[in-house]
Amino acid sequence: MRIRILGSGAGGGFPQWNCNCANCRAVRAGAPGFLPRTQSSLAVSANGADWLLLNASPDLREQIAATPELAPGPDDGLRASPIKAVALTNGDVDHVAGLLNMREAQPFSLYAAGRVLDALGANPIFTILQTQLVPRIELRIEEAVPVTGAGIDLGLAIRAFPVPGKIALYLENANAPNFGTSAGDTLGLEIIEAATGDSFFYIPGCAKVDADLADRLRGAKLVFFDGTLFHENEMIEQGLLGKTGSRMGHINVSGADGSIAAFAPLDVNRKIYVHINNSNPLLNEFSDAYATAQAAGWEIGEDGMEVDL
Repeated sequence: MRIRILGSGAGGGFPQWNCNCANCRAVRAGAPGFLPRTQSSLAVSANGADWLLLNASPDLREQIAATPELAPGPDDGLRASPIKAVALTNGDVDHVAGLLNMREAQPFSLYAAGRVLDALGANPIFTILQTQLVPRIELRIEEAVPVTGAGIDLGLAIRAFPVPGKIALYLENANAPNFGTSAGDTLGLEIIEAATGDSFFYIPGCAKVDADLADRLRGAKLVFFDGTLFHENEMIEQGLLGKTGSRMGHINVSGADGSIAAFAPLDVNRKIYVHINNSNPLLNEFSDAYATAQAAGWEIGEDGMEVDL
């Protein structure tokens, strides 16, 4: 499998358009150790020609332009795309808005949890993706679903599983427990290569590494994981937003309950942080936070990073 990080940033990207925090000022100024990042998405291919996107970020058009493999080839005719399918981990704006970039009567398949498909179906703007061209396919929990699109078998399968998280912000119900969140509103995805059985995990949003998730990931070859915030009160302390990481549905990188500690006993061969918020000191390659993560065996995802599995 070929895997490419299209976007490694959280919602808003880096720099965020309206943010003047220290990190955003630094990356705008071209300071050493800071790299711009678009919003969270991966591309995966078993054959190098037909591609599955994991989430469709608002920056998708820019990401396609930066990735020649995702553009039509010289012999493909007037309208074509090597993108044959999209799979969504949740209904967050930064994971679904990019679908609107794919509205030009192009066939592909859309995979997501039933509640996410229902939310898209209830919003008339997404009818621009005609169902006869863009079939909606439910990701049923724990089923290995073969990936097809535009009449092509991509040689991949997706196994979806629920992870602790939160319903998308625009779907929150302030009067319901946990804002109306149900199991499956946030999914982790195991992407499996049919020919070899090799697989990796993509979990860009996760509130906690519970016992079930720890058992699932133990000994994994490769995990892309939620790196949104380094610590719980990061955004509050910087004056950016009055929400903790927990309120946002994201685990912290640091601390006794953070992802560094949670992954330490799991013997994951390669682990990469993605969905990194503009407030996170991991975005500074010269920070103590960056050194701490690296010392624990973590890589900090960057746009354009490629992994072969």
